[in-house]
Amino acid sequence: MKFQKKNKISLSLKIRSTLSDSLAAGLATEAAFSVEEEILTLNENADSFVDLRARWNTIMRGLIASEQVLKAVDK
Repeated sequence: MKFQKKNKISLSLKIRSTLSDSLAAGLATEAAFSVEEEILTLNENADSFVDLRARWNTIMRGLIASEQVLKAVDK
């Protein structure tokens, strides 16, 4: 029986925002990130595309929630 070889897959996302520190705080438990000069850089790795897609969805939900909270507090 042949086993399908799994490849590591990675994703890097850069977000330029004046709120990058606050957005990063919302992702503290979700992803590896760094913040430098208002640029939030996220790096994610997974064993398969399916796993990476799931991680991506989690990260995006976290960013969206953080952005909505920041907008609500700003009003």
